[in-house]
Amino acid sequence: QLQASGGGLVQAGGSLRLSCAASGLTFARYHMGWFRQAPGKERELIVAVRWFVCATYYADSVKGRFTIARDAAKDTVYLQMNSLKPEDTAVYYCAADTSISNILNSTDIDYWGKGTQVTVSS
Repeated sequence: QLQASGGGLVQAGGSLRLSCAASGLTFARYHMGWFRQAPGKERELIVAVRWFVCATYYADSVKGRFTIARDAAKDTVYLQMNSLKPEDTAVYYCAADTSISNILNSTDIDYWGKGTQVTVSS
């Protein structure tokens, strides 16, 4: 089970930190991803991380502004979002899978968290 939280309303240029707490799964075994879906658009992968090899993928749209981190002791993954823009407005989802390919291709993902709404006003 994954539980995403931390969304809200923020002005452009502001920051938010999203959290994704895992329960009932061996957190260290899973690759993680953050996705978002804006109104009228398809869900897109914005960040993926392979913990075992410390490899991280960031979509161009968020590169340099968003950072993923984790607290293994709390089985929690964070998405620090800085310099937010109105186009970042979306519902954000975290996901976990033992296959990084599933995360990168957004297919057959083992676990999805419920979305958390992020709204960036101009």
